[in-house]
Amino acid sequence: MPTSECVLDFKMFLCWRPSCITGAVASRRESNPNAAAKSSEAAKNVSTRSASQNTDVVEAASGPLPTDVKDTRKRVFIVDDHAVVRFGIAQLINRQGDLVVCGEHEDAARALDCVNKLKPDVVICDLSLKDSSGLELIRNLKAQYPGLPVLVVSVHDESIYAEIAFRAGALGYLMKQEILDKIPSAIRRVLGGNVYVSDGLASKMLQQQVRGQVTTADESPIKSLSDREVEVFQMIGQWKKTKEIAGELHLSVKTIEYYREQIKRKLNLKDASELTQYATAWVQREVVK
Repeated sequence: MPTSECVLDFKMFLCWRPSCITGAVASRRESNPNAAAKSSEAAKNVSTRSASQNTDVVEAASGPLPTDVKDTRKRVFIVDDHAVVRFGIAQLINRQGDLVVCGEHEDAARALDCVNKLKPDVVICDLSLKDSSGLELIRNLKAQYPGLPVLVVSVHDESIYAEIAFRAGALGYLMKQEILDKIPSAIRRVLGGNVYVSDGLASKMLQQQVRGQVTTADESPIKSLSDREVEVFQMIGQWKKTKEIAGELHLSVKTIEYYREQIKRKLNLKDASELTQYATAWVQREVVK
């Protein structure tokens, strides 16, 4: 599946006309006038005999597709930096009678352009994208298209990232390990304007709401970080330099340095080296999950 294209459109195939074949036949007729005359006479006879029987077929072949036939399937746009993942998700979605993938991309900036052109009904988005942050894309989508539901599909721990994604503007969060069984129902749920999370996370969030925000001993210390600090922390774990992080998040280098200091303080880390080691180990654990 090419990453440079926005659209996966099968209508071009349906609207195709065999003009190249027509041109070839015409060329042969010009080179042989006698054969052309015989062919013309035969065609008239065949046309006369079959016109009354096949009027609907002739009209379908020669005219445009009926304009009153409307595709009622919900259009899905996929944003993920792995072509194999995009392909797999598209295969699952296109098997559904009420859903169809209208496009896909690996890059946040291009994805925004494609969403503007294609007008999908829902966007599926990963949190780690090529040269950008999925959370930043979600914020931009929410700002530009407030009514467009976004479903996050990610390998990152839902107990940490789901709440962050929801605050950014997402309506659902699905772990990639559950794609095969859950993605059609998750898409339909967010299309209906409802929040989607796994049963386990839903139970945990409900318990927190009933009992209050109580931090347990086994809860990740990453929960103490702000949404933006988590983004910076993740990028540090991916061995990205301060300037590179600033560019991707559209922030100043000074701001990123401030976040680094805040992260070290909250996680009780001594220096930049310890921060990098801790962040790298954490990102690797997330990928393994």
